Amino acid sequence: MPAQLSSLLKNDVIARLERLRVQSRCHFTNRFTGSHLARKGGTSTDFADFRDYAPGDDMRFVDWNSFSRLHRPYIKLFHEEEITHFLVLIDGSRSMNFEGKFQRARELAAAFGLMALRHTERLSIQCLSTRAERLPPCRGRASMNKLFSFLERLEEADETIPLEAAIENALQHHAGRGVVILLSDFLSFGTLRRAFNALYSHGLEILALQILGPTEIDPDITSDFRLVDAELEETLDVSVSGDLLRFYQDHRAAYEEEMRALCQSRSGRFLATSTVDPLETVLFDTLRRQGWIA
Repeated sequence: MPAQLSSLLKNDVIARLERLRVQSRCHFTNRFTGSHLARKGGTSTDFADFRDYAPGDDMRFVDWNSFSRLHRPYIKLFHEEEITHFLVLIDGSRSMNFEGKFQRARELAAAFGLMALRHTERLSIQCLSTRAERLPPCRGRASMNKLFSFLERLEEADETIPLEAAIENALQHHAGRGVVILLSDFLSFGTLRRAFNALYSHGLEILALQILGPTEIDPDITSDFRLVDAELEETLDVSVSGDLLRFYQDHRAAYEEEMRALCQSRSGRFLATSTVDPLETVLFDTLRRQGWIA
């Protein structure tokens, strides 16, 4: 029986992910050879179109067959393939230490990272916490063990900083256009508008994946209880009623719509998931049906 490549992903999941890739809509790319077709002419061997010759053009790209027939020089254009930089941001705040949210974030980061490396994209990962642990940019299948080792070493947070500030801090260590995959519960008191503006202005298409625990999605509460804020350590005594639970669900649904609108207005996407869903279902059913991967 082959050895398990990572504690985060089963070998059969890894094999399936290697045949998939993240579907980017905006095609923010960098001028390096990669596997995404650019929207301008390039130097690959895949023919794209012709254009009129202009003084200074490389004579190697003149279409001499057309010239012999039409007595007018044309330049052959080719598709150019460019690198997309994949930046994965993992929320390392203390609220992620609940109901397996941080573990699921590491699993999803491993999956997205593997797809990026498999298609020779440039990958970097940062954990949004006070420790600010970071996987520097890497490429290719040879970096797969580096990816798994980094994620397996990540520990749950023992303190926290505001998510919006952590995102802006992470961008200070990032260079490159492409896609940012943000893995978080998004349980933050601040607004993410400024942070999302910063991501978009850096040329990053935002894919925001909310990770919630099952009791955060559907609280099963039948008596009075005390809430303890995982990050501020403040308490609140609550008396349960049907109206309160309906208010909670309405608020949660409204917040999801707010996050979705925040992403869509910046050409991004938002999706809410639960840690109770099997990882294989999230990857090969939910994300594929939503068009995130194919």
